[in-house]
Amino acid sequence: MRRYGKNTDEDDIRQRPNRKGNRPRTNIRPKHEEAVAGMVLTVDRGRLTCLVEDRVVMAMKARELGRKAAVVGDRVAIVGDLSGEKDTLARIVRIEPRGSVLRRTADDDDPYERVVVANADQLAIVTALADPEPRPRLIDRCLVAAFDGGLTPLLVLTKSDLAPPDKFLELYGALDIPYVVTSREELQNDAAADLVREQLVGRITAFVGHSGVGKTTLVNALVPAEQRRTTGHVNAVTGRGRHTTTSALALPLAGSAGGWLVDTPGVRSFGLNHVDPSRVIHAFPDLVPGTEGCPRACSHDEPDCALDQWVADGHADPQRLYSLRRLLATRERREGD
Repeated sequence: MRRYGKNTDEDDIRQRPNRKGNRPRTNIRPKHEEAVAGMVLTVDRGRLTCLVEDRVVMAMKARELGRKAAVVGDRVAIVGDLSGEKDTLARIVRIEPRGSVLRRTADDDDPYERVVVANADQLAIVTALADPEPRPRLIDRCLVAAFDGGLTPLLVLTKSDLAPPDKFLELYGALDIPYVVTSREELQNDAAADLVREQLVGRITAFVGHSGVGKTTLVNALVPAEQRRTTGHVNAVTGRGRHTTTSALALPLAGSAGGWLVDTPGVRSFGLNHVDPSRVIHAFPDLVPGTEGCPRACSHDEPDCALDQWVADGHADPQRLYSLRRLLATRERREGD
């Protein structure tokens, strides 16, 4: 039986009572035109530390953002108490579009991707040349994540006094990746920081690396005001150190030249389940024109791939194609296999 007539504007139409006694729900979201711009520095159990102008403000995410999460490096709009005083809490009401995203999955079978840092310009991959031994497969995976996310990679090689870098650098020569080589002595007297700082000025750089490679020691030298606990210990059996950085943190680079570095927790694996091979190829601009003849959804590592003929005709260096395929192959093999 029809409950109401054709006219739906009748005054006697009942509305569902609101059990909570608050305002009725609406799909219209406030614009928050008075919101102030800020940058997320770190995230800890639902509380976000943000930089607003020259003040550090504690904030939480507004309910209207739903499941959308803010991460370190995000540019956000904030309302509420922006004084930065103790026990005050502001509210993040908007997350601005991201210029770049560094993402990873727990492993290659995990469909849930995690955003590590947003809006970084550069990814500094810190690895020791010995003690612990370098792990090229993990480095390849970090490179794929950088290319996929729109970050420029930078290799930072430590402990060169224990092993020469030449053989290792040959592996990445065709990729033309900038690099810095340091020794343990340079790490201890801050000389390494001066070498690395030249590559960071005016940029937002995320630091990644597995435990024991000297990443935290280097970060402490680059940002003396923010000393993070270092590991100083590498397991003699596994060749791996103990994680000391437990959360990502954006830190201003010491000096007047400007720049930010984001220290991230040590990684033991870098899942690439989220990576689309079609995005990685764009990190090889000399090979991109050769893909025009590729079959649809080409993996660029199959018999019908047009890149083989493109390289055979002399349009690109064969080592470049080899490097591309080596990086793409890391998506099919677990790190450490």
